[in-house]
Amino acid sequence: MMPTLQSQPINKMQSFKKSGTTLKRITKLSMPFLLAPLFVACAHQPIQPPQQQNLPTSSNLIVFGGPILTMHGDTPQYTEALLIENGMIQFNGSLAEAKKRSPNAKELNLHQRTAIPGLIDAHSHVNSVGMQQTVANLYAPPDGNVTDIPSLIASLKQWQKDNPEFIRATSGWIIGNGYDDAQLKEKRHPTADDLDQVSKDQPVLIMHQSGHLASANHKALELLNINQNTKNPDGGVIRRVGKTQVPNGVLEESLVVSAMMQAFKTVPPHMMLNMAQTALHTYIKNGFTTVQEGRADRGTAELWKGLASQQKLPIDLVVYPDLIAEKDYMLKNGSSTQYQNHYRIGGVKISLDGSPQGKTAWLTQPYLIPPEGQSKTYRGYPAYAQQKTVQDAINLAFKNHWQILAHANGDAAIDQYLSVIQQAEQQFPNVDRRNVIIHAQTIREDQLDTAKKLKLIPSFFSLHTYYWGDWHVQETLGLKRADCISPTGSALRRGMIFTEHHDAPVIPPNSMMTLDATVNRTTRSGKLLGQDQKVSPYIALKSMTDWAAYQYFEEDRKGTLTAGKLADFVILSDNPITVEPQQIKNIKILATYKEGQAVYQAPEK
Repeated sequence: MMPTLQSQPINKMQSFKKSGTTLKRITKLSMPFLLAPLFVACAHQPIQPPQQQNLPTSSNLIVFGGPILTMHGDTPQYTEALLIENGMIQFNGSLAEAKKRSPNAKELNLHQRTAIPGLIDAHSHVNSVGMQQTVANLYAPPDGNVTDIPSLIASLKQWQKDNPEFIRATSGWIIGNGYDDAQLKEKRHPTADDLDQVSKDQPVLIMHQSGHLASANHKALELLNINQNTKNPDGGVIRRVGKTQVPNGVLEESLVVSAMMQAFKTVPPHMMLNMAQTALHTYIKNGFTTVQEGRADRGTAELWKGLASQQKLPIDLVVYPDLIAEKDYMLKNGSSTQYQNHYRIGGVKISLDGSPQGKTAWLTQPYLIPPEGQSKTYRGYPAYAQQKTVQDAINLAFKNHWQILAHANGDAAIDQYLSVIQQAEQQFPNVDRRNVIIHAQTIREDQLDTAKKLKLIPSFFSLHTYYWGDWHVQETLGLKRADCISPTGSALRRGMIFTEHHDAPVIPPNSMMTLDATVNRTTRSGKLLGQDQKVSPYIALKSMTDWAAYQYFEEDRKGTLTAGKLADFVILSDNPITVEPQQIKNIKILATYKEGQAVYQAPEK
């Protein structure tokens, strides 16, 4: 039986002032860029932390009594015991030696449960995850119950009825998140006419699960000043009714940003803070001890910095501001490998295209079935029309030694990234930068060769195989290209380090689902997608611990349970290395420890 491990409650976050900047001002700036992909949302009700129990809280702690998987080395290695002192692992080895070194230490008996290093979030958007428990949940199973447009409309109506306070806070907007045309029975996006069934008097706006598209009713289009005379902006598309210029309600890419900004502009500060609390707890209960705010604006960065200054961050949080939009902010603040109260700016983020499931990723070959109104040669499009814009931004990052995380799903976007990196390397050579290709969904074999030469790290989104694998085969890429999405096997055969991520809130930050997809590559329909791209459970876990620490320049203090590193660890119900691979997704997170202190305990059943 699992011992009683208790959590430390995450304190309610309070308003603060930092350098003369009020919280109200900061939260009004805290709208991340949706291309990357989602938005700042505000939790209506804070999630209550687990009830505090009698945990070992001594600065000295011995962990023993079950498999302790160190993740050190190329093959699975275990240790009998860990000795933790002042948040650090001082010794790993025999239990007898650990007790000899610290005879008065508290003891944590695993009772044959498995301990692994704390999981490291290689890419996501922390401040948006609270949205998943706030706006209407429009996800398909297993994360929600929407299967067709009638059930989507019913979910929005029910949420509207249940959340009058939140709707008042947004000045009347009815908002949902997570619909997926790939999973709707109708196999299409809801239109303005559909959403008018929810309300004709109040604006309705719903986000696609990818975060790269949205749909609005006619009232929302009116408030957004989108009509038949509105032209497509740079990096965005207004979908139209048939061959007319009348908007049908579906918006792409940059237009989603302005729509969400409009919907959330009146949200009060206390909701922002509750949302942050909700988001952090969601990651912690999934075993993450290091998380990422990808492509932040300055307001989001300052929000987390302010919370850190109040010691409100129970785990490590790394922010990557937008490279182009927040250039001045980065020139003022720079990046660092050192945390201040669990907060640091790790580098910069740039998005070069959209999403393959939304058919906005930039490909070299046409989509199998183009979006409505597009020709058979449609290949998606770049986020920035001018190559010089991207090159100048990358050069700036190289000059200032900022690590770059580049969102690039389509192989044309990856070509662009490789090209600008090569040019920048010639001007600023021979520095350990560890620049990252985020998602790299359709990266080709030749591109992997180039990426290896440039010492780039691909961070794959292998959960695409489950959530959109069937869709990629039937709609976007066809079987040959779909078999090669998130090519972890190809990267491994080249001896490349890669990481894995879930891109929450595109997908909830379910760590065991991420691990499962990397190992099994099983689609929703149960088909195997890309046999030769499968990797072992150990390698998959390596990509979420040891290699992820390397991506963050933190391999000296995280990623393995070895002496001299932080005592960040997770207790699992089963050993992911030895269970049947198809059971990995069912493994439970029982407890999460940050620097030797429990920050999460699963509720007793």
